Amino acid sequence: MPSADSGLNATAVASDPTRFVLIETSHPGNVGSTARAMKVMGFRDLVLVRPRFADVLSQEETVAMASGAADILARARIVDRLEEALDGCTFVCATAMTPRDFGPPTHRPRELFARLADPAGVAHRVAFLFGSERYGMSNEDVYRAHAVLSIPTHPDYGSLNLAQAVQLLAYDWRQALGGYQVAARTADPQLADARAVQGLLAHLEGSLVHLGYLDPAAPKKLMPRLNQLFNRAGLTQEEVHILRGIARAIEKTRPAVDTPPALGGDE
Repeated sequence: MPSADSGLNATAVASDPTRFVLIETSHPGNVGSTARAMKVMGFRDLVLVRPRFADVLSQEETVAMASGAADILARARIVDRLEEALDGCTFVCATAMTPRDFGPPTHRPRELFARLADPAGVAHRVAFLFGSERYGMSNEDVYRAHAVLSIPTHPDYGSLNLAQAVQLLAYDWRQALGGYQVAARTADPQLADARAVQGLLAHLEGSLVHLGYLDPAAPKKLMPRLNQLFNRAGLTQEEVHILRGIARAIEKTRPAVDTPPALGGDE
């Protein structure tokens, strides 16, 4: 399982240019949720600095909240000093309030990420720092950062759970890096061709006459309007089959007798 060794994991470094650093984390559940948030966005490198519990990476609550991201926990490291956690990182982002006296500039995540991920710029190895749930980050830790990130929240309530903050930043950073394609769960529908649509219209016209809705002696523009409606809808083959099934069901009903068409006189 995890090691307290401060040496870098060469495999993680080679495949993941991003590190998430949790400083003095109190709740095991947040560690597990952080691992899950990282994995769904494709990040792997997690370092804990002086967590409240030395065995936090293997605690039951941690593993449960990781929910399938046990490999992130197995790869994670625990270190004593923030300097060790930042070894190899070239750009550090703190998630904290900027100290009142001085400190790094504050940015909206997306604005900064767009510049950091610019392929024409420097290929940074980025670290995101998250402070304790109880008291956040110390000024000394913030001073080590190149930038402070402020997630835009409602002005009346900006309190985010630690793992929620990790998920938001992990998502925005992944999007800046190019994101992932969304895989369709269903096949692309097969659009009906013009011949199929014309066959539907002819079928539907007879059904509307049978129903008493269309007066064949004065059809005016009802069918051309339906033609335009179907063209705008972009009917699929399956939808044409459904509509023709409705037309067949109409034809099986008792025909209307001496009933004037309801809308057959449409201009």
